[in-house]
Amino acid sequence: MLKFVSKRVHLLLFAGLLGFTPLLASADVSVSVAPPVVPVYDQPPCPGDGYLWIPGYWAWGDDDYYWIPGVWVLPPEVGFLWTPGWWGWGNGGYFWHTGYWGPHVGFYGGINYGFGYFGTGFWGGHWEGGHFFYNTACWHVGAGFHNTYVNHSWVEEHNRVSFNGPGGIDRKPTAEEERADREGHRELTEEQRAHERDALHDHAQKFSENKGNPGKTAQTKTTHEAEHHEAEHHEGEHHATEHHGEEHHGTEHHTAEHHATEHHATEHHTTEHHTTEHHSTEHHSAPKAPEHHTSAPKKGGGGGGKKK
Repeated sequence: MLKFVSKRVHLLLFAGLLGFTPLLASADVSVSVAPPVVPVYDQPPCPGDGYLWIPGYWAWGDDDYYWIPGVWVLPPEVGFLWTPGWWGWGNGGYFWHTGYWGPHVGFYGGINYGFGYFGTGFWGGHWEGGHFFYNTACWHVGAGFHNTYVNHSWVEEHNRVSFNGPGGIDRKPTAEEERADREGHRELTEEQRAHERDALHDHAQKFSENKGNPGKTAQTKTTHEAEHHEAEHHEGEHHATEHHGEEHHGTEHHTAEHHATEHHATEHHTTEHHTTEHHSTEHHSAPKAPEHHTSAPKKGGGGGGKKK
């Protein structure tokens, strides 16, 4: 059993940059025992265009470390990249620095998470013209992807120690990484949070159970992603149905008024010519109300770890 030292929670509100205003919450969690090494595992193929890889990591639960599997997720915004969270030594304990989404990859402790996150920078790919281009030298995208390239020019740190500090990774952020850390950020997506909660409640993911070899090291998608997007789809259909009903009701109302006017005019015309039998009254039925069809919006294209 690992000793839990302290937990201090406070909220930080940052003014947004570049047109967005994210709210970042941080929870400082100090643990007296270093996190386990990052396990070596295989990356599942990318499930579709636009997905980015979130490497797996050790998070802290109530009394133990547990492994959150690596997973492919959709970023919250086109052009955003993921900066992984990391453990660092300070003030007598190991503290967790939460990951975030932003236009550039910042400092992630020098930890070698593999798959493009080799401790310095990011080599998994890049955004260009609103599309993500995958570096197949370190990301497994499978067949059917055309926006790919190959770049082997990185230098990988083979040490899989999962913390920064004495006895671990000895590395400080560069000026470029510090700038990236000061940019406007986005928190984890809903899919990522649900993914963390699943790992937290899976007893087999705890270090005390798996001894550093978790049963689930990686997943293709989060188990809640389909549910989240399905909910968005049904919400869109609901609004579209209400809009359709309002338009159709309004059309029927105006058509009824028009029909009543026509009918009144016909009665008046018949009365005036009642005595003249050779005049025939023309009856014009009201025009049929146009049908209005509003299509529901098309389906759109996200816990556990402690945050700083």
